[in-house]
Amino acid sequence: MNRDIDALVVLVTARSKEEAERIADHLVESRLAACVNILAPVTSVFRWEGRVCTESESLLVIKTRPALFGPLSDAVRARHSYTVPEIIALPVVDGAASYLDWITDSVI
Repeated sequence: MNRDIDALVVLVTARSKEEAERIADHLVESRLAACVNILAPVTSVFRWEGRVCTESESLLVIKTRPALFGPLSDAVRARHSYTVPEIIALPVVDGAASYLDWITDSVI
């Protein structure tokens, strides 16, 4: 396992595919993300305001560097329709070196 890797996968759910695409376009255009995959629809079951909700959403799978998580998170919140958007970062502990280099080269 390579512990020197400097990459994150960030998960964000969005109300619609259009909202997800708008957020993804901004993140890649501004070089906060190297790539964003959009999975739609996904079914989310969650607790909100004391009740269990089931909604159809779109899931963004965002590849970036840890140093960009703060600005990326701010950019998502500024463009997101939810009061409390899901923005969860997962560290990449290993991967194809060429792909991880591409992430680093693709962001600011």
